[in-house]
Amino acid sequence: MTLDPRQTPIVHLRAGGTSLIVDTTPGTASPDTASQPVILAWGPDLGDLSEAALQAIRTASAAPVEAGQLSGGSQLGVIPLASSGWMGRPGLSGHRADGSAWSPRLVCTGAELEGSRVTYQLRDAEAGLDVSLVLEVLPQGLVRARAELINTASDPYFLDELSVALPLPLTATEILDFAGRWGLERAPQRSTVEVGCHLRESRHGRPGFASPMAMFCGETGFSFERGRVWGLHVAHSGNGRTWVERTSTGRQVIGGGELLLPGEIALGTGDSYRTPWIYGQCTEGLDDAARQLHRWERTLPAHPDVERPVSLNVWEAVYFNHDLPTLTALAERAASIGVERFVLDDGWFKGRRNDRAGLGDWTVDADVWPGGLHPLVDRVRELGMEFGLWVEPEMINPDSDLARAHPEWIMRARDELPAEWRHQQVLNITIPAAWKYLHAAIGRLIDEYGIGYLKWDHNRDLIEAGDAGGRAVVHEQTLACYRLMDALRAEHPGLEIESCASGGGRIDLEMLTHVQRVWPSDCIDPHERQSIMRWTSQIAAPEYLGSHIASPRSHTTGRVSDLSFRAGTALWGHLGFEWDLLAASEEDLAQLRQWVTLFKAHRPNLFSGDIVRRDVADGSMWLHGVVAADRSSAMFQLATRERSPLSPRGMMPIPGLDPDRTYRLQAVLVGDGPDGLVAPPWAAEGIELPGSVLGQVGVHTPLLNPDQVLILTVRAV
Repeated sequence: MTLDPRQTPIVHLRAGGTSLIVDTTPGTASPDTASQPVILAWGPDLGDLSEAALQAIRTASAAPVEAGQLSGGSQLGVIPLASSGWMGRPGLSGHRADGSAWSPRLVCTGAELEGSRVTYQLRDAEAGLDVSLVLEVLPQGLVRARAELINTASDPYFLDELSVALPLPLTATEILDFAGRWGLERAPQRSTVEVGCHLRESRHGRPGFASPMAMFCGETGFSFERGRVWGLHVAHSGNGRTWVERTSTGRQVIGGGELLLPGEIALGTGDSYRTPWIYGQCTEGLDDAARQLHRWERTLPAHPDVERPVSLNVWEAVYFNHDLPTLTALAERAASIGVERFVLDDGWFKGRRNDRAGLGDWTVDADVWPGGLHPLVDRVRELGMEFGLWVEPEMINPDSDLARAHPEWIMRARDELPAEWRHQQVLNITIPAAWKYLHAAIGRLIDEYGIGYLKWDHNRDLIEAGDAGGRAVVHEQTLACYRLMDALRAEHPGLEIESCASGGGRIDLEMLTHVQRVWPSDCIDPHERQSIMRWTSQIAAPEYLGSHIASPRSHTTGRVSDLSFRAGTALWGHLGFEWDLLAASEEDLAQLRQWVTLFKAHRPNLFSGDIVRRDVADGSMWLHGVVAADRSSAMFQLATRERSPLSPRGMMPIPGLDPDRTYRLQAVLVGDGPDGLVAPPWAAEGIELPGSVLGQVGVHTPLLNPDQVLILTVRAV
């Protein structure tokens, strides 16, 4: 429906329990033109509001103007602008060659309303800029925004930034975002909102290990289950920025967008730049925010099937030491415990005896595999498993046939190559010939071997990522990656792709629209994985999260862990193994069969239900669970990560259940069970209690040694 923004200036978008009220009423500075969109309200659904009520909300939202401020007041648009009186971070920044058009003034010239989505047409005729701004409330209650800038003038426009910002109340006083490093991604950190800007940027050419992932700002002490919280995520797999800003004039925003490098976007006449989708959330507690995203992800066309196949990845079993007898024996051992997908990792292609050579030469190494991969693939299929393969398409070793043939395909900002990282450089797939080469080479492998799954790695940051002329092309490289993934999947129905970037360096909501799995971290030490999985699931549903049972001694930390802790931790994502199973004892293998059976019995609910997370007692224990969508059943893990001065640790509520139904709660022991378990009386035979009692009162917490997990199942009776 076409709207005249002057006649119908206020739009109320509603869906999924969320309201977004947007206003384009002309301002005092330009009374004859509609203003750019201003958000009057964002939060829980306000119900069906009359036109009079919407006008009253606008009046109620108008701030008084005191001495020392703009006489007509300022406007905080979805794209904040200095020309509207906003003195914080601008949403649109750029200029022309002569320095003009640096302070655009956008007015609304039209709007289209379709259900809970509105598209505004904005213009600055003097600056020669048009903007199309989309605001949408999705059925799950998510708010998302995207802007597209078009240069309508005859000379180039050099864009520095196009971002969006959403308003926050001053009651949002605490920020949660994330930091990290390789092997320890998504470490939570909290800070207090002060006057000024809390800004997080990624300049890695990917979100990176220290990515904020998402930024949340809420009432002081907001937790998984309580406290109003607003969140924002930039759905982009390249450079990005996210911020919370409070001004001395009592305004507060949460904003984000792609981080553009100098000169990266130069728009000729008629050219355009479109931002990534920016997703906003307003929920009660972090669990509601996670569930909102998971429900949306489960509507995506690329979303994986809930029957996620149990996998074996052979990396930590053989590393680069490939030989057919060993890998065949691993496949046979894997099939005997219920594995359904066998993945051959790095080391299979030409010249790849270590990480110093071979990237870019995507043909099977005839010296190691004289018969190609067929003997291994055929045996894997005979055993009833799918075959998967590791690739790293966007990277190139200088010691490769491809680099020698096409040195001009290597990204650089100058004649000299960028600093090496893992002995590799970045292949510029914005060059059509390079993109076509990869598309053909990987497509041939998929066709020849019937590959059902690609582990798509990305093992370095994009440092000095320029084209042949030295211009920054991180933006274009990111879009080219999406196109390559999409093309391969479209041409090979059923193909699944896992996004790995030295672990969890490239996980975002846009990537989830192109892949079926992400690798949260190269660290599969269960002690570290407890936190990594807990927080990665804040934006990614568990069916996306590769979660492997590791060898007894961790490859990344050296820590030794019990099998029950390793398996009990891995159960809560897409289960797999990264372990030399040929070294496993018969007792280990028997227990692994039980863990795989438990996973297969519960995976439909694990990958369709609602996530629940709680800190138990003093926080030394964590409760993590998934409750079936119909509330008929649930499974939880109680994990002890450290010792506590409290012993025993009191009552433990079991949240998320239907208060009007009765449930049977039982502890599940596999093998010898967790070390140091002293079970309370209820755990001997299980216990039946109403959901209201389990949720509000709970049961007494068992005693467990540190780094142990106890699995609990709940079923309605």
